[in-house]
Amino acid sequence: MPNEKEKTKEKERPAHEIRLGRIKAVIWGNEIENGGFRHNVQLRRIYKDGEEWKQSDSFGRDDLPLVAKVADMAHTWIHERVQDKA
Repeated sequence: MPNEKEKTKEKERPAHEIRLGRIKAVIWGNEIENGGFRHNVQLRRIYKDGEEWKQSDSFGRDDLPLVAKVADMAHTWIHERVQDKA
């Protein structure tokens, strides 16, 4: 049986991640007041600064086609989960 620390850690984990190249979508699942459920998406650009990997929510012109593709994939993933629950 998981303890409180393990439960908290599991709650902090994203429901799903999608990555194409250096662009990724992190999908979070959140329970809402009325017993419903909602997904939120964070779009990020991954880059290396020296030896350290970092993330940004800022995108250049050439990133935008991948941002659009990853956002579309995130939308599809969420939509499929909502349909499965219905």
